[in-house]
Amino acid sequence: MSISMCRFCGESLKETFVDLGMHPLSNAYLKPEKLNRMEPFYPLHAFVCTKCFLVQLEAFESPEAIFSNYAYFSSYSDAWLKHCEKYVETMIGRLGLNDASKVIEIASNDGYLLQYFKMRNIPILGIEPAQNVAKVAQEKGIQTQAIFFGTKTAKELVGEGVRADLLLGNNVLAHVPDLNDFVAGMRIVLKEKGVITMEFPHLLRLIERNQFDTIYHEHFSYFSFLVVEQVFAKHGITLFDVNELPTHGGSLRIYGCHAENKVHPVSARVEELKAREILAGLKKLDIYQEFSAKIQLTKCKLLEFLIQVKRKGKSVVGYGAAAKGNTLLNYCCVRTDLMDYVVDRSPHKQGYFLPGSHIPIYPPEKIRETHPDYVLILPWNLKNEIVSQMQHIRQWGGKFVVPIPETEVVS
Repeated sequence: MSISMCRFCGESLKETFVDLGMHPLSNAYLKPEKLNRMEPFYPLHAFVCTKCFLVQLEAFESPEAIFSNYAYFSSYSDAWLKHCEKYVETMIGRLGLNDASKVIEIASNDGYLLQYFKMRNIPILGIEPAQNVAKVAQEKGIQTQAIFFGTKTAKELVGEGVRADLLLGNNVLAHVPDLNDFVAGMRIVLKEKGVITMEFPHLLRLIERNQFDTIYHEHFSYFSFLVVEQVFAKHGITLFDVNELPTHGGSLRIYGCHAENKVHPVSARVEELKAREILAGLKKLDIYQEFSAKIQLTKCKLLEFLIQVKRKGKSVVGYGAAAKGNTLLNYCCVRTDLMDYVVDRSPHKQGYFLPGSHIPIYPPEKIRETHPDYVLILPWNLKNEIVSQMQHIRQWGGKFVVPIPETEVVS
């Protein structure tokens, strides 16, 4: 779909939100034998629609090219798993789910969340387009179909007699280039009295906390509640509640149902959040136009810190081969001259190199071997978990650093 038109309302796109330059795909990790080959880079240029205020990127690569073989596995964050288990407990209690219910998760990854429903004997189905990730879920006994979701898949499921009492998706809405087809499909597969929940990073938090590194090609859209309410309403789904979550630096969990379903009154939280977003300026262009200047200062501060550290003969490594880290490192032009290596708990990334920067990825044990002076936490949203896991760096005087909202040494 061309960036000349808004993927939701079809308006011509003219206003820049932020232009981060040319980047590789953030999850396109490189094998050693491919380091000397040409690596594709694409513009990482986010626009804001002047009609509906959806912030969005152009889809330079198809979802099939990005997600059919994916490097991200959700089960390697303890904090995220705890979040998901708590969600399952909450939804079972709130919706009265039992062994006669059906839970469908879109972008179910490696079964990280559905496993908790299965433990409670609630029927589940995962929809996961990345075949390598879906295979891991299937090997765990999580029923998973390796397919992309949209109206076609939804109709096929309904034709097989499969519909959802709870239809959920965590951090998938931003990954969808054909937004209208995706949401229309959700309405089709949702039972008449069913409930939808979706979690995604909150655009207001991205702006307020300078989280520009959450912008990468795999994230086609960036949502405020004001915008996401319009999207779902267009397809006959009422958003009746919302929770603000700390995950991913500040996320929203929205609750939706068929517009004809009057069982769920609209929560006061919905109107309060909409009012707060309007007060923050999300229905005016100014707040979007001012964002670029803020991130340029962040880039300068990170580079100044790294250069100063290197001049003193100190060493810096990174923790977490995260997609957001790749946006940060490539935008700030950080290579192995400023950062020796990155570690990651996922064995699916170890032995590879980061896209663009070509920084090598090792297991976390590498840090014990080399005693770096500073560990830059790239998935800063998991700061507390990582600091807790890596406390031993303080034995040799090592320090943690976070880059967002600006470079800071963590005491």
